[in-house]
Amino acid sequence: MRKLLAAAAALAAFAVAPLAPAQAQSKQITLCWAAWDPANALVELSKDFTAKSGIQMKFEFVPWTSFADRFLNELNSKGKLCDLLIGDSQWLGGSAENGHYVKLNDFFAKEGIKMSSFLPAAVEGYSTWPKGSDNYWALPAMGDALGWTYRKDWFAKPELQQAFKAKYNRDLAPPKTWDELKQVAEFFQGREVDGKKVYGAAIFTERGSEGITMGATAALYPYGFEYQNPKKPYDMEGFVNSPDSVKGLEAYKALFKCCTPPGYTDAYMQEGLDAFKSGQVAMMMNWFAFFPGLYKDEKVGGDRIGFFVNPKAKIAASPLGGQGISVVSYSANKDAALQYIKWFAQDDVQAKWWSLGGYSCAKSVLEAPGFPKSAPFAADFLVAMGQVKDFWQEPSYAELMQSMQKRVHDYVVADKGTAKEALDLMIKDWQKTFKEDGRI
Repeated sequence: MRKLLAAAAALAAFAVAPLAPAQAQSKQITLCWAAWDPANALVELSKDFTAKSGIQMKFEFVPWTSFADRFLNELNSKGKLCDLLIGDSQWLGGSAENGHYVKLNDFFAKEGIKMSSFLPAAVEGYSTWPKGSDNYWALPAMGDALGWTYRKDWFAKPELQQAFKAKYNRDLAPPKTWDELKQVAEFFQGREVDGKKVYGAAIFTERGSEGITMGATAALYPYGFEYQNPKKPYDMEGFVNSPDSVKGLEAYKALFKCCTPPGYTDAYMQEGLDAFKSGQVAMMMNWFAFFPGLYKDEKVGGDRIGFFVNPKAKIAASPLGGQGISVVSYSANKDAALQYIKWFAQDDVQAKWWSLGGYSCAKSVLEAPGFPKSAPFAADFLVAMGQVKDFWQEPSYAELMQSMQKRVHDYVVADKGTAKEALDLMIKDWQKTFKEDGRI
């Protein structure tokens, strides 16, 4: 989702673009986003836009811990700080219905920008409201999905290979199913590797923003969880709390209970990165956005790290991360901001975006013959983006998220009730919100 609401602040470095020498009447636009590695790559990429257009770029990058509060307040107050905003997918409903974003359909038609040039999942997740419609409020900017890293060097150790095969009668390898994931995590939990006690997996348990929801849906989606009846909007009974959904939530709790580091009860992106980089865990769930930096890490990167797509259960599915780029309706520089959108949509710009560490959603990049081998995580990213599912994008998404955060955390971490009871309570919470919104 990510589509991410909070955390990872310690990883992200605040980035400001060096501006070209000032000219008397030069135009300038401000692009707002989160402060993290991909934003630094965008600064570098955008130098080409300034060179071509003469429009200077200013950047307002805010740590993930403050990202949602900072920019949603900016939109709700009709502020003019941001000309362009790379905002979370969940913001689309509220931003469209409240007039915060410029509708881009006419501009796309005029400039020949085709949404069919981007991955369908990215268009639906990052650009459309109502979801899946032909109403476009953003251009897909930063593709992302939940994936997994693992200690490839540990998995390759002959003594561990032998011990694992003796116990499970299969090779120690990246898990392809949630059952296999739990087996591998249990195998490593409390084991001594290179003279140090290690643990099975770093997963998301954070309560305050969106963390445990993003983590739990990595299990819920593959088991068959649905937010609503596909044939009847807002009809959730028997979908949110289906027997398969119950199994998925139980599987997530089982992984948390058996195989995470001690005291790992409020962890999200940064805590997972810390656990993996410090050599505490054999595996870690996190967003693909962090994988380029991890691969370059001196201690755990290179030949020591491997990647795999979110494991299957009943189906193959991955939580959606990432964001689209929108023109803020309160901007005094809409024309210049639209020029940036037009430039960013070009195939050659999208190719460079990927090469610098951003995640393009353009088919020209992702469907190129050499893409799967262009990075160690590229092939898995392509698979993940083809099977993503996203959280509600309703205008009241924040309330919906808070409800899921509470119910899932209460069950998984705090040991309150059963999985079925947690999902039943979540339906009641969501029904109350939708009734207040006049949706049901």
